[in-house]
Amino acid sequence: MFTLRSISICFFAGAFLAANAHSQISLGTAVDLALRNSPKIRIAQANYAKAHAALGEARDAYVPSVSATGGVGKSTGAPLSVPVVFSLSAQSLVFARAQSDYIRAAREGLESTQHALSEARIEVAEDATNTYVGLSNAMQRRDVLKDESEIAHNLVDVTAERTSAGVDPQIELTKSRRTAVQIRLQALNTDDEIAGLKLHLAQLTGLQVGGLSILPQSVPSFIKPQPYQQQDSDAAPTSEGIVAAFAIAKSKQFSAEGDRRSLFWPQVAFEANYSRVNTAFSSYLDYYPRFAGTPGNPNSENALGIGLQITLPLLDLVHRAKAHQSAADAARALAEAQSQKDAYLDGRAKLHNSALELDARAELASLDRDLAQNQLETVRLQLKANGANASGTLLNPRDELNARLQERSKYYDMLSAALQLQQTQVNLLRQEGGLADWIHNSIGTPTTTPTAPMIVPETNTPAVPGAAPIAPSSSPTGVPSTTTGTPTASTTPH
Repeated sequence: MFTLRSISICFFAGAFLAANAHSQISLGTAVDLALRNSPKIRIAQANYAKAHAALGEARDAYVPSVSATGGVGKSTGAPLSVPVVFSLSAQSLVFARAQSDYIRAAREGLESTQHALSEARIEVAEDATNTYVGLSNAMQRRDVLKDESEIAHNLVDVTAERTSAGVDPQIELTKSRRTAVQIRLQALNTDDEIAGLKLHLAQLTGLQVGGLSILPQSVPSFIKPQPYQQQDSDAAPTSEGIVAAFAIAKSKQFSAEGDRRSLFWPQVAFEANYSRVNTAFSSYLDYYPRFAGTPGNPNSENALGIGLQITLPLLDLVHRAKAHQSAADAARALAEAQSQKDAYLDGRAKLHNSALELDARAELASLDRDLAQNQLETVRLQLKANGANASGTLLNPRDELNARLQERSKYYDMLSAALQLQQTQVNLLRQEGGLADWIHNSIGTPTTTPTAPMIVPETNTPAVPGAAPIAPSSSPTGVPSTTTGTPTASTTPH
């Protein structure tokens, strides 16, 4: 089963082999570069490393901490302490009932950051995918608008000639000019949309926006939305972010339990110390002459101590208040995690229903475009029959241009409806855990990847889990066609 991490590995070699290239990148390559370049993932990796260190800190409380100190100096007058010139000491925790809870809390915190890292990878992959799909769709719509603009200018010229000849009223010329201006404004908006999407994709991938182009046929086909299957809240699958939230709540529960137990359970610590005493540079013997012993039996200047220190908690109002605070934080974290899960499941159900509605709208837009094509063919047939049949309403070239304009407009609407459906399906794939496998379907497309600064994730960081394969289904004309294996480019009529 492939994951987003395996996709990164597959594309790593290809990204370097195509150094200094200026060519198209596929969807899979764009996602791979985004995963390597994302600051969000680097932040999640840093949080994971911090949590891993925190777990080690909690465990190492039972490992003796050894330190050495030393120093020498001259003193006079009453001695304030034993003149120790060198000391070696060791301390460690032997028993603390609360420490095991703190270790469990640190372990849950590490698990939380692991799921948060997976969630960050999925979010970056979704962002890159939506940006890539949106850019592909916007470029198709721009091509349609170019056709519309050419038709609209021809319509203005034809209408102007007919108006000058007195065949059409002036209002028809005004309408045709207004239509041309509307199309020009729409084209400007689309160009602005393309520029914004290109810039965002360049920021995600770390590539130069000037040399960035995409390969629309690398986008895999989408599955047809299915009705949502209701499940119990406890049995329904959730996202990595929800799992991370529950892990945080569990970590705080263990911390609260540790704070509570520290109020009642004794604590046992190990201590050992070796010291070397030297009275030559102090007045210690003047005040304590028996410290050195007798000439025949001098005392040793070495001191060694080893033992256990037992602490029994009797009354500690400060730690009691802290335990109450920790318990309240744990209860709040659990409630927040449950609230996030409920909102997630509710949003996923609504997203399924929205996908069904958008699928119906996309189908309706496709049928409207088919009707416009049929109408255009009818107009062309009637124009050919005008010379042979003088009865009835005669059509003119302006009618054909209007029909062509209507067909292009319906095709534009169909592409817009398809984009809304595709972005919703990408969101569904992410929530259902199938985004990694879906993106993997674009790996078979040959691409050339420009050089970009890459950040290689650490090998010990967790990867995003994969999901079940996705079955292809039909899609409207003008969007990626249904394929098996390597996707092929769709044909866009103009």
